[in-house]
Amino acid sequence: MLRNRFAILFALLSWLNTFAMAQTAASQAYTPISGRCPAGFNLVRMAGTPGNQTLSSSEASYVQNRKAHVLPQAWKTYLSNVLSTNPFLPDYVSRILSGASSEIPTLGIATSGGGYRAAIFGAGVLNALDARNSSSDAAGTGGLLQAATYLSGLSGSSWFITSLAQANFPTMQELIFGPANPTASNSSWGGWNADYDILTPSTNSAIDTQYYTNLADELLGKYDAGYVVTFADYWGRMLARHFASGTFSSNVFNDSYTHGAGLHSQSYSIPFPIVTADLQAPGQNSSEIIAEDYIPLTNPNIEFNVFETGSFDPQLSAFVPTKYLGTTNNSICVTNYDQSAFIAASSSELFNEANFTNTFNSEFGPILALMADLMPEPHVEYDIASWPNPFYGVAPDTFIDSTQTNLNMVDGGEDGEVIPLQPLLVKARGVDVIFAIDATDDINGFADGSSLIATQNRSSLYPSAYSFPPVPTSMGEYTAQNLTTRPTFFGCKTTSLNTSTPLLIYLANGGPPDGEAPLTNTSTSQTSYSSSEIQAMLTQTFVIATQGYPEKEATKDPYWPSCLACAVVDRARERAGVERSGICSTCMDRYCWDGDTLTTAAS
Repeated sequence: MLRNRFAILFALLSWLNTFAMAQTAASQAYTPISGRCPAGFNLVRMAGTPGNQTLSSSEASYVQNRKAHVLPQAWKTYLSNVLSTNPFLPDYVSRILSGASSEIPTLGIATSGGGYRAAIFGAGVLNALDARNSSSDAAGTGGLLQAATYLSGLSGSSWFITSLAQANFPTMQELIFGPANPTASNSSWGGWNADYDILTPSTNSAIDTQYYTNLADELLGKYDAGYVVTFADYWGRMLARHFASGTFSSNVFNDSYTHGAGLHSQSYSIPFPIVTADLQAPGQNSSEIIAEDYIPLTNPNIEFNVFETGSFDPQLSAFVPTKYLGTTNNSICVTNYDQSAFIAASSSELFNEANFTNTFNSEFGPILALMADLMPEPHVEYDIASWPNPFYGVAPDTFIDSTQTNLNMVDGGEDGEVIPLQPLLVKARGVDVIFAIDATDDINGFADGSSLIATQNRSSLYPSAYSFPPVPTSMGEYTAQNLTTRPTFFGCKTTSLNTSTPLLIYLANGGPPDGEAPLTNTSTSQTSYSSSEIQAMLTQTFVIATQGYPEKEATKDPYWPSCLACAVVDRARERAGVERSGICSTCMDRYCWDGDTLTTAAS
């Protein structure tokens, strides 16, 4: 039990009353900084009304530059890998992917929550789509990652996405295991350090005691500066030891390093990264909460991207610069609040589900007692991530938190939408096709499709803002049709009413490949992994991502690379006014869900 894991913290309470805690380098780097705003600064950007929403100029420029300078070669590389497995693609596929057509796909990849399991599974799938992996190239799927325009994540996959972005887009192997010959410094990448448990990294109680003390100390500067400090801050400092630069196996317990404090969202050659969180609003309608979820679907979905933070949901439709999160007016600007690890912590803040606010008798009681003794927060919930509300007074008739001083954020999947699809449905982004990776823990560590149902339900609330393809409306249909154990395409049939609806390529962690023992259904609460365990999961995930939908007695569909390419270009094909033909017709019949049943495999 976590209670036993943290029992040692009770000893800290008397220790803290005896010794003063010096502010470390990490504490200084974690402290927000206030100063005069730039001339002409305007904190809030209104994004417009549904159907007429706009992107920030920075995002629009980033996407345009990526499409002009990165994607043409990326698509050609991907096409070459597909053709190496099947040279008989229809001409229109080759024309589109080679740049000979005026149409080009806008691809978004969304990878789900689910703790370390989701981070590993998501990385495994992206490894199978990575042109830098020779095995992926040989499988005909390599290069799709480089050709993506957007990449979204939440909860466990927010750890993955934020680490991938600020580590400068290394290969998945280097991202997880670190470079071969690392040099420990505050700015260099050291891998996920997964063999050190996020919660209890040592087997030595004295070392762990000092570790917990260091974590608390790193929050003092922020607290003393007058900002609300909650368990999410503490959680973020834990995550930083694994998913931010500056931590290596040689310095995990060394408090002379900043361990990711001061690192902000960055972007290099990575597809435009987006992390989501849910808003827990004091006035939310609890009657709208569905099943075992914790947040109503009607609460705003908050996205963090490298340039802006806010929501395209019509009840807010407003953004502020991510760089200036913590700012609440146009005069005094706050920087250094947008810490990469704190964003990941906000996206994975599940601790409200433990129901420990002000009870201190929970599994996390010792940490809460430590924080209450060191950084008391009267009338503040400890089990949320607190952000100063930059939208105070904005959209008072529709935004539920317009009068709140702080925004309370929790795990991005607490409304049931555990795959972060919402940002990729924004019409201003013009996403044609979404590769949705589902590693949720629905049944024995495997996915059951419930997240797609939640997205469909949420999108139906805002039809003018979002368009989502039809999906099965009950988990039983996913199981009966085995839709979680093979790739499935949703939204293959379009009409004049839904031409802006992205086509969805759904790949779930729904079970092991035939004949293999399950390795990828580990518990969401598992917070450490050996290198061999991760490698075995990556290997099995590669098979899941590249096998397609094998026919009876087969282990792999040899035409899966072609079928994947057919789906990727399908919206661009439609815009070009070209009919499906050749293997693409066969592929779409085979992989598309038609509203009743998926075409069954040949016997």
